[in-house]
Amino acid sequence: MNYLAHVYLARQSDAAMVGAMLGDFVKANNIDSYPPAIAREIALHRFIDSYTDAHPVVIEAKELFGEGRRRYAGIVLDIFYDHELSRHWDNWCDIPRHELIARFYRALRAHEEMLPDKLQQMLPYLVGQDWLGGYADFDGVGETVARVSRRLSRNGHLLRDGVGDLIEHRDAIAAGFERFFPDLVRFAEARRAELISSL
Repeated sequence: MNYLAHVYLARQSDAAMVGAMLGDFVKANNIDSYPPAIAREIALHRFIDSYTDAHPVVIEAKELFGEGRRRYAGIVLDIFYDHELSRHWDNWCDIPRHELIARFYRALRAHEEMLPDKLQQMLPYLVGQDWLGGYADFDGVGETVARVSRRLSRNGHLLRDGVGDLIEHRDAIAAGFERFFPDLVRFAEARRAELISSL
């Protein structure tokens, strides 16, 4: 899943949301220096990503992408799923989307000293350009894919071209999100409870 979904799944506390974000920037074996609430969400982030990649609905959606582009389909789907979460936010969350995003940005700022260098460098753009808020519009999907593609060492065009597959199969992929996301929410809640009891 992409940033907004991870933040949503960790909305129970500011520290949890920071940890959810750090999951993309901190190796799982380097979490001992973080407070327990943050370390737990870093670990959970990896479980969420693995669960997502292995879910039958996600695997089915990846098959809708053309040869060559299929290996990058997971990135496109993660970003599009944030768009779908944004579109149907009120079905999932009783906190207004803009309020939770603003709270998340404040939490990142408050924890800035502990953020890895790469995230610290990204933070002004993430907040200033409101990346999480940008998922509300479908154009934001293409913009985010283009931004991610520039970070790839090669084949960025294949990632960008995947947006065409997404557009062609948008209705089917959106319907798949509605089947997949409730499973993910249940998984995340259960796995977090297990981590709380073990960490």
